[in-house]
Amino acid sequence: MSKPNTPSDWEKLWFDYNKALKAWMGSFESLQRATDDVQAKYRDAMTKAVKESNEKTINKLLESWKKAMSDAGINVFKQFGDDWQKVLSQSSMYQVKTYGEAMSKFAETWQKMWKK
Repeated sequence: MSKPNTPSDWEKLWFDYNKALKAWMGSFESLQRATDDVQAKYRDAMTKAVKESNEKTINKLLESWKKAMSDAGINVFKQFGDDWQKVLSQSSMYQVKTYGEAMSKFAETWQKMWKK
């Protein structure tokens, strides 16, 4: 049987988790800013294309955009979401999910009790 983790082991694990989470949040925020920028540029390009181009040019722009998004690895984000769902569905996450559900029920009950 394995030796139980000492409090310092847990503190280190918690510290490492928080460090990784902060790095992930920074990356996610960067991704959101980049996404907003890409969408704004695409909107500008499509607005200009609609005003100044023909249907063939617009279709070419649409196909180019689809290919660029595919090449950029949009499926990676889908895979990330799928992987995240798998982690949450594992039995080791049961307590976390149960706690979250209990807190949601508590908040719901609290709001019902204190409605004016």
